[in-house]
Amino acid sequence: VAAVGAGARLADVYDELDRSDLTIPAGCGPSVGISGLTLGGGIGILGRKHGLTADHLVGAEIVLADGLAVSCDDTNLPDLFWALRGAGAGNFGVVTSMKFTTIPVPNLTDFHLVWPYSQASRVIDSWQRWAPKSPQELAASLLISMPGEVGKDPQVNVFGTMLGSESQTVSLLDELVGMVGSEPTIINHEQKTFRDAKHYLNQLSDGALHGEVPQTEGLDADVHDFSKSEFFRQVLPNDAIDELVENLGTERTSGQSRELDFSPWGGAYNQVAADATAFPHRSEFFLLKQAVAVPWNAAPGQREEATAWLDRSWALTHPWGSGGVYPNFPDPELEGWGLAYYGKNYSRLTEIKKRYDPDDLFRFHQSIPPADT
Repeated sequence: VAAVGAGARLADVYDELDRSDLTIPAGCGPSVGISGLTLGGGIGILGRKHGLTADHLVGAEIVLADGLAVSCDDTNLPDLFWALRGAGAGNFGVVTSMKFTTIPVPNLTDFHLVWPYSQASRVIDSWQRWAPKSPQELAASLLISMPGEVGKDPQVNVFGTMLGSESQTVSLLDELVGMVGSEPTIINHEQKTFRDAKHYLNQLSDGALHGEVPQTEGLDADVHDFSKSEFFRQVLPNDAIDELVENLGTERTSGQSRELDFSPWGGAYNQVAADATAFPHRSEFFLLKQAVAVPWNAAPGQREEATAWLDRSWALTHPWGSGGVYPNFPDPELEGWGLAYYGKNYSRLTEIKKRYDPDDLFRFHQSIPPADT
């Protein structure tokens, strides 16, 4: 068990645990805070094998609305502990420290495949039929980036890791390539240490890997970033995929970057009951995050154009979505956010809120309210 201060960043957590050849399943971004990640779920390259970061949380210390600092776990204040695992970000108090079960640091094979944008529809359709059903040791994301520089070619990227040998990885990737029906323009795969693989994937998802992936301006601190996400329990039909791809390049303006980010679900994510923690999304197939960014100094009209594109794009796939939304990808414009983030757990969460914060001291846009008296 590892005790972690609530202010720690992932890079620090990984570095410290690595000294003992241990780790926890979490994300790739080194600057991401462990608290926010965990309390909203926590996905990453080890998730399909080992579950959410929240699934490895075994205890927490939290300062409540009355100023009392308490410890909670499965036996002490279990209702509060239940709520923290998936709905704990700012809703019930100030978490000051957490305890996690750890796993041995794995060696793995990372990979990166690139197709031209002309193959985007084929890759999306093939990926959605392949990645969620693949062995849980495989974590293969799909990222389609439309750079802000008009005229610059977008690329279709499949990347991730395999908890296995390079030959096992190649065999699985060959399945995807066969389904797509065309060879990638770039194929990279290499066995790495866990730490090196994390560094590689962080560079890749930030779009800065030797210029091979377009710079994802949407992740830059100097932009306005807007996003929507939804879980899916079924594959998207071909017509919807074609419209999604066409819309990605429609009415582009200079400085506006767009992306479609598909994350595979299944595996250990779905091996926990929907009501075992506050995180309800346990029957999903994949997660799609759609994002757009404009420069920080963009005129209001440019921001409105960006969000209009995002709304159109989200509407193209929503009819096939489950209605569930990942809490760590919050959407301030989301209607019915309580059910979308927390599903059938929402009612219980309002009762727990009433018990520990009846005056709603810890509140913000889309915070869980106390149940009505």
